[in-house]
Amino acid sequence: MSSPTGKSSSSTSKAAARAQQAAREKAAARKKKNIAVVAGVVAVAAILGVASYTASKPGKPSTATAEKSSGSGSGSGDSAGSPREGVYPELAALARRDAKDPLAQGKADAPVVMIEYADFKCGFCGKFARDTEPDLVKKYVEDGTLRIEWRNFPIFGEDSERAARGAWAAGRQGKFWQFHEAAYADGAKEKGFGDGRLKELAREAGVGDVERFARDAGSDAARAAVKKDQEEGYKLGATSTPSFIVNGQPIAGAQPDAVFEQAIDAAKAEAGKGKKK
Repeated sequence: MSSPTGKSSSSTSKAAARAQQAAREKAAARKKKNIAVVAGVVAVAAILGVASYTASKPGKPSTATAEKSSGSGSGSGDSAGSPREGVYPELAALARRDAKDPLAQGKADAPVVMIEYADFKCGFCGKFARDTEPDLVKKYVEDGTLRIEWRNFPIFGEDSERAARGAWAAGRQGKFWQFHEAAYADGAKEKGFGDGRLKELAREAGVGDVERFARDAGSDAARAAVKKDQEEGYKLGATSTPSFIVNGQPIAGAQPDAVFEQAIDAAKAEAGKGKKK
């Protein structure tokens, strides 16, 4: 026959067990939610990683990239009738929209943001900068539709790192995009990005104080800024350059103009739908 003390002890143990079980279930639910959020980012590794590796020839987009860029896969770009495919909210949230960001161009509240992860030693990045980006700027940035946010993603060694720091330093004097143009000019990367060469590019870009530029380029602040962008790219699974995100939709490689135009038009239509609600 059990004593009252035994019953009380048993009830207390059961209550403690239930509390522990509830705590474990709550922790598991939080973990599941975190995994779901992270999975959305990790899933794009196959696109930003594998696709950017296989889409090594500009002008020949991978099937996955081209189909997702059109929204429906048909190439018609009629995504206004349904949510865009291949879009990750976690990626869209990476847009900084800082009106004072010298490494960005376009209105901070533009309906579409294209984040670009690139390396100044990358030949395909140079092709995009010379052949595609100027047209996108003229067609979409100038009318307020598009904002382009640059992320330094040096993957080709110390020369790439120096160029990235130089670009950041040029931005400190409001000349990032001019430096960007000079560094991506035909034959520029073949001359390397040593300290002396960076100063030449700074002068070509119209940087006013070249000595300050050199100090900024060699500073801890420059290294930290480049590292921040670089780590962001690696966390997304980007293994090659250039890689892009258009309102949460990843695009790998220096694709033809039409791929970017389809993605931007679809993103603009989707943003317009959100405003009407």
